[in-house]
This record gives sequence, structure tokens and C-alpha cells, in this order.
Amino acid sequence: MTKRDYSPFRVVEGVKEVNMIFAHDTELALGAAAALVNTEQSDSDELADVPALDRFVAHWGWTGSRRGDNSELDGVRALRPRLRGLWHMDEDGVVAAVNAMLRETRALPQLVAHDEWSYHLHATPPDAPLADRMLVEAAMAVVDVVRSGELDRLRVCEAADCDDVVVDLSKNHSRRYCSTSCSNRVNMAAFRARRSGA
Repeated sequence: MTKRDYSPFRVVEGVKEVNMIFAHDTELALGAAAALVNTEQSDSDELADVPALDRFVAHWGWTGSRRGDNSELDGVRALRPRLRGLWHMDEDGVVAAVNAMLRETRALPQLVAHDEWSYHLHATPPDAPLADRMLVEAAMAVVDVVRSGELDRLRVCEAADCDDVVVDLSKNHSRRYCSTSCSNRVNMAAFRARRSGA
């Protein structure tokens, strides 16, 4: 399994240093959605229990009410295949899926400011179920991606043995792998192949 570092704070720290592709809350929501999708691996589940969900929620800074039980965990885990599908659909498919997500959760976008964040969009009340808040945050972020004509930034890792999803926020659309370890593994295999062919 690939060890990934999905630090939400790396995205935020970079705001002052580089031009952002999307608004800070959109980039954070895209990163959180990709991280959530990638918690489901063929050989393991990184959201195996409520404490794992607690760590995920804390790491990504989710606010609002929590039930902290297995029902909440099951609801969040059920989001993963739905969100993963967004990385595999064409634009019309993404639009239909996102619209369905927003309708089913009765999303109502509003500007809010809390903690260290200035005004940004929330589309569910803070007491909505965690899974609904996660789904809507991802859907709203994908709305920005589609509106900007940047759907090609949602990719699947190009390493042959990895199917993790990637959000390419690089300026030149160059991110191909989900992690440095996948990139290093592919580069090392190419290096060995060149060496053996020489």
C-alpha cells in the first residue's frame, strides 16, 4: 500500500507563495475528497473503525456536529465509491452526479467564516450528518472544477500497480502520480529497464 501524505495545511500554506488554481476552500475540499477515496485500498481500509474516522476528520479540519458511531462511519465509507466515480466520468456524467448529490442533500450554499478561515462556502448546516457535509463539500468543489473547464485535473495515478485518485493542482498540469513513492517506484523501474537493455 502506498503511504500518502494528504496534509490540508500544505495546500493552505502554499496560498501565499504560488498562484492557486481554485479558491482555497475548493482546493482543500478536492484534496479531502481524494484522500477519502484513497482510504479504501484493495488490501486494507484506512477507515476501519471510528477512531480512524476521528483522525481523518481531525486531520482535514472538518467542523460541525459528530455522532462518533459506526453508523456515521458507514455513511462516510459509503461515499468513497460515489466520489471515486467522479474521477472516471466524462463532463456530462460528472455534472449529473454532482447535481444528484446536491439535490439529495438539499444543499443550500452560504458564505461562512469560522476558526482561522475567512469567508468561504458551506452548503449544509453544521448539524447535518458528517457524510452529507463531506459529500456536499466534494460536490461543490467539483462544481468549481467543471465551471473552470479543469476536469482533467482529476486523474488516476499512472503507476501500473496503483488506482489511487489524484488532484493535479500543478500550474502546468504535470502531476501524474498520487505520491512520491509511486513516482519513485516508476522511475526506478524505468531506470532498471534502461540499464538492463544497455
